[in-house]
Amino acid sequence: MRKYVIDGRRPLYGDVTISGMKNAALPIIFATILTGSRCVLRNIPFVNDIMVSLDILKSMGAKVTMLAKNVVEIDTQHFEPGTSPVELVGKVRGSTYLLGAELGRYSSTRVTWPGGCDFGTRPIDQHIKGFRALGAEVETESGFIVAEAKNGLKGDSLYFDVASVGATVNVILASIMAEGTTIIDNAAREPHIVDLANFLNTCGADISGAGTSMIKVRGVKSLHGCDYTIIPDMIEAGTYMAAVAAAGGCVTVHSVITRHIETISAKLREMGVSVEEISSGVIVSSNRVYQSTNIKTLPYPGFATDMHPQFAAMLSLANGVSNITETIWESRFRYVDELSKMGASITVDGRHATIIGKGHLSGAPVTALDLRAGAALVIAGLAAVGTTEIMNAENTIERGYEDIVGKLQGIGADIRCQNEPEPDYLLRAN
Repeated sequence: MRKYVIDGRRPLYGDVTISGMKNAALPIIFATILTGSRCVLRNIPFVNDIMVSLDILKSMGAKVTMLAKNVVEIDTQHFEPGTSPVELVGKVRGSTYLLGAELGRYSSTRVTWPGGCDFGTRPIDQHIKGFRALGAEVETESGFIVAEAKNGLKGDSLYFDVASVGATVNVILASIMAEGTTIIDNAAREPHIVDLANFLNTCGADISGAGTSMIKVRGVKSLHGCDYTIIPDMIEAGTYMAAVAAAGGCVTVHSVITRHIETISAKLREMGVSVEEISSGVIVSSNRVYQSTNIKTLPYPGFATDMHPQFAAMLSLANGVSNITETIWESRFRYVDELSKMGASITVDGRHATIIGKGHLSGAPVTALDLRAGAALVIAGLAAVGTTEIMNAENTIERGYEDIVGKLQGIGADIRCQNEPEPDYLLRAN
């Protein structure tokens, strides 16, 4: 078990470089299944979710080789469909993409229910709707999702009831080698959808419209391998930007595609935090004095749900009353009790939270309940007076942030990682 210990109230100065986007790397890693060949992926973030995903592929017959730091070679020539290990699939939400990749290459798939952060119901009904539109029969049996297109997959037009990132990814994967053209209406528009389409097109696919609400996939006979570089992580960038705003200081955030973080930058400027765009990213400056604001999460290009917990930590220190409305996930405010232990004043009513900025927080022992909630606690700890101990970091924060402790230490944070002994009941069980 691992915890982070933070001695707060130290301003941040220097430079931090953003890693590759976890949410882009995950679908691309599983998309290599479609090539049946060798792919080299660069700028891969070595975080827990990625390592588990690579382990899933290795256990299924793929050859995975680390060529250099953040560079991995994946050869799926001898991939064995339908053999995904339950214990690994249950650890990462991105394992859902096995469904679309196996269905796209083999016209059949069998995968157990995926894992990931627990902040509300995360149905896959739109995924199944898409698979059925392509001609697959989909059932659930003994905890597995089973799909088969006995006569092969056929392109079709479908409309998603909600703009689901996961469903958009899975239908793209499944339709790559389907007969005819597939049209996805009300598709998700996130940058990682565009990155997936760019990767697949580099491998020989014919996808147009990625980044808009209508995507067209013209089926091709086969794909080939390629050498591809993952885009930088906009949520990681936004997290460090929020950290600087809350803790104070001046940090240059490198390797950022600035158009991906426009809503984050705009909201910070609205609050009185300086955000200057440069060729390699942004410079964020803060004197720790900023104003309250209102946030409503929306699908991209709206304000990202994955940034709302980090901003909640910031807003606990703002001047005035702020409001956050969460429109994507119904249970994303579970972290509020942990921030309250540090002195935050937050009232939650359903999908709405009211935050009364108190100007200060105090260090306390807290527990990270999911990935972004953990990042929010890190931000709170950096800005708080005294020492904050964040439990469960290994199972939450480290799922999506590469070397967060080292990067924060590099810009002046007093943060360290400590290993905690397992509780007595776990030792007895072992």
